[in-house]
Amino acid sequence: MRFHSDPVEEHAEVPLADEGRWEALLEKWSRRRERPAVGAQSVCYVVCTGDRPCFDGRDAQLEEILGLVEAHGDVVGGHERQRCDPPNPRTWFGRGTCAALAERAHACGASVLVVDAALSPSQARNLEDATGLAVQDREGIILGVFRRHARSRTASIQVEIAQLEYLRPRIRGIGLDMDQQAGGIMMGKGAGETASELMARRLDDRLVQLRRAFERLQRSGEQQRRRRDSCQRVALVGYTNAGKTSLMNALTGTELSARDRPFETLDTTSRCLTRHGGDVLISDTVGFIRDLPERLMASFASTLAELQEATLLALVVDLSDPEWALHLDITLGVLACLGVQELPRLYVFHKADRVTGALPALAQVAAAHPWVVTSCQDPASIEALKEALLREVRRAHQVATLFVPYAARALSAEVHHGCRVLHTEATDEGLRLTVEGPASVVARLVQLAAREVA
Repeated sequence: MRFHSDPVEEHAEVPLADEGRWEALLEKWSRRRERPAVGAQSVCYVVCTGDRPCFDGRDAQLEEILGLVEAHGDVVGGHERQRCDPPNPRTWFGRGTCAALAERAHACGASVLVVDAALSPSQARNLEDATGLAVQDREGIILGVFRRHARSRTASIQVEIAQLEYLRPRIRGIGLDMDQQAGGIMMGKGAGETASELMARRLDDRLVQLRRAFERLQRSGEQQRRRRDSCQRVALVGYTNAGKTSLMNALTGTELSARDRPFETLDTTSRCLTRHGGDVLISDTVGFIRDLPERLMASFASTLAELQEATLLALVVDLSDPEWALHLDITLGVLACLGVQELPRLYVFHKADRVTGALPALAQVAAAHPWVVTSCQDPASIEALKEALLREVRRAHQVATLFVPYAARALSAEVHHGCRVLHTEATDEGLRLTVEGPASVVARLVQLAAREVA
């Protein structure tokens, strides 16, 4: 006599631990129910929770989650606001609200319910059972957006680590909770491992592989950053979609993708701002967002390592957003979590051309820090921003006089590469140079020049 689980129809397309690839598992997770689609897109019904106030008739919180759903590649079939204070511990919403949400979602042809909140795995499963819809919470949507926009190997590994950590406690929701092995008293065997247990074990092995690969990439990135020790570095930071990449393009003449959608930029990109007076590199970093998942903060800590080694932080604030002050507070909070809140900063109040009416009291917002108002539509403001960035990074520069023999060509090249030469005096034996540059670079060049003379 054999005792085993009868096969369930929903398990037929599930890749087991030793079959298929992780992409297939993630695809199964994202399409775990039959969903009407528009082309390759799914129709979603979005529920915005919370009670944040509207400004000038705009519901910025609702607009943000709708933008994330569209950046995820889905179509918004309908949306609404729901207050749930306190949330139901089982399904987040009450029984009557779940039934009403399911009715309105089915009426607009939606098959995915997007909840702008952090749902536990059990809450998501119970909500799916109560509504008959596939459920995505805020963290799942953000992870999906990151997956779509990841281009480099480093970003892809970071996103996969975060996705598998998110998926680990939710494996049962894919339909893997059945016995994998036959067993029973007559056979002298136990029930055996379920397919979900096998998948969880294999998933843990995959996470170990990814973390090891990520450590190797981290070491490579540290070596690249060490080669840029002689450069002054400016890091553009701010809320997602604040216009950091547009400013990067305007300042350096690059053509990086700057589409108007959340998390368009995931990889840190560095370009040379100027070579006059030593290299000044400017870096475009991943944007921040409200309730950024902790696992993404931990996963992208190396991507944000540019902030910890920056000479100056340029805090980009989108003045056209009604919640720009809240976005600035969120950005400052993330910087505090990363331990870089004490670095020199320059406030860049961006998109001033979209502001109707008088500008707010920006001097009070920036407090004792310098600030500029910019717009990519105004070349004069971009030039003023560039001058302000160079002025701030050179504020801590030192001036020194070096004697460089004519034969020391390598030293002469290094001086011109790392510093700004203010004055040159030619003598019979060599050049007497008055230079200005970062304190660490100037100190090293003074030691090298002394060795050449000795």
